[in-house]
Formats: sequence, C-alpha cells, structure tokens
Amino acid sequence: MKKLTQRILSIAFIASILLGFQSCSEDAMPGEGEELTQAELQTILSTDEIAGAADTALAELFTGSTAAKTSTAKEGDCYTAEYSETGFVATFNNCVLNGTDNVNGTVTVTYEVGEEASSFTATYQDFYVGTVKINGTRSYEITASGDQTSISFTVVSDMSVEMEDGSIVSENGTKTFGITFGDSLETTIFTVSGNWTVESDGNTYAVETLEDLQGNASCEYLTTGAMTVSKNGLAVTVDFGNGECDNMATLIYPNGATQEITL
Repeated sequence: MKKLTQRILSIAFIASILLGFQSCSEDAMPGEGEELTQAELQTILSTDEIAGAADTALAELFTGSTAAKTSTAKEGDCYTAEYSETGFVATFNNCVLNGTDNVNGTVTVTYEVGEEASSFTATYQDFYVGTVKINGTRSYEITASGDQTSISFTVVSDMSVEMEDGSIVSENGTKTFGITFGDSLETTIFTVSGNWTVESDGNTYAVETLEDLQGNASCEYLTTGAMTVSKNGLAVTVDFGNGECDNMATLIYPNGATQEITL
C-alpha cells in the first residue's frame, strides 16, 4: 500500500489540471445576462492550478517522510524540513518543482498512514507560488482497493489565493479523483467528482458534478460526464461528451442556448 501511495501521489496531485479550459467558440451564444465566460471558468479552476505546485512539493516531502520516519530533519537544494512522528514543517526558498514558478514559504503537515488509507492536512501560511500567495488548509485522503487496482484521492479545501494585483480568490469544498488501473492506457480510467464553491470579484460560483467526469490515460481530454456551475444563481451545465476522445465540451444555459467550447 505504501509503495502504491507514493507512486500515485504525484499523479493525483496534478490530475485536476485536466479540467482547464483554453478557448470558447462564438456559436449559440446565451441570452443577455446569462453568460458564463471563459475567464470565469478559468477563475473557477485557477486555485487548483496554483495549489498543484504546492501539492507537488508535498508529494516529495510526504514520500520522504513515510519512507524514513526516523529522520528529524532534511535539507534539499532549496528547502528545509523538520519531521516528527505525526508530520513535518517545511520551509521553501525559491524552489522550482517540475517546471513551476518559484515556491516560497512555510507549510505545516500532519498525517496518518495506514495499510488501507493514508490522510494528511496541509496548512499554508503566506505560501507563495511565483507572485501568488496561498493561505488556508487542504486535507487529503488516499484510499486503495484491496487488490490495489484502483485508488481514490479526496481533497477538501478551505483556502484563499491572493493574486499579484491584490485580488483574492477563495475556495471551499471537496473534490475526489479516482484512478482504476487497466492493462493498457485505454483501460486505465480516471474520474473526477465533487462539490466546491469559488468566490471572486464579488461573484460566487458553486460547482457540482452531475455525472462523474471521466477520461482515460490514452486521451488528454475528459471524455464523458457533466457538471453544473451556478453563478450567483444562474445554473449552467457543462457536458464533456459521449466518450469520444475530442477537445470539445458543451455549455447548456437555462434558456436552452448551447455554446461549444474547446478544451
């Protein structure tokens, strides 16, 4: 279980970037006042992109700490970490992790590792990814099936992200990533589900998956599933398709208008 957990941590931490939206078409625009813009979709998902860099740092330290619990301190090229039996405190100084922006600041992690499940909570205090500052907590729970053919990874966030211009985006809620390992890339399936709320620029966006968002390891896009995004009471459905590997999804508005977007 521990080897599987260590192998999956890095994959699951960055799985959420698969939800990124890149551009929108002009077809079938919704009625006036009923539009959910590409910029707003990017805002909804930006906290995961930013937190992904922080999560990458935790993956390395979590793996190291579970592999060598007897260590009380560790020093990397750009960080120091103090370990205990229940967690660690790590301080980063201009770390570049898997091509991310420079990471700076302190994070405190408490964890519990078992045979069937592992869980930990990270508390960020003025933690910087580039010029963006993170404060708050993210709790993680990883559970594997008995035969280790699948794994479930749940993240509960209560955090704020301060952008370089001083604007603040906050996120609260739960996302669950599932991975089922197959004999090939096509049969290795990942899923995303959950409910979370994002607040930005005076707007509140509530996201709920209606059907698990699903893809496979051979396709870089989500291929099935649907979610609703409620913007200040306006509920828009995002439909990811019928299983084909393509870069299209459809926005469905309350007035029946639809809008194609490119992933």
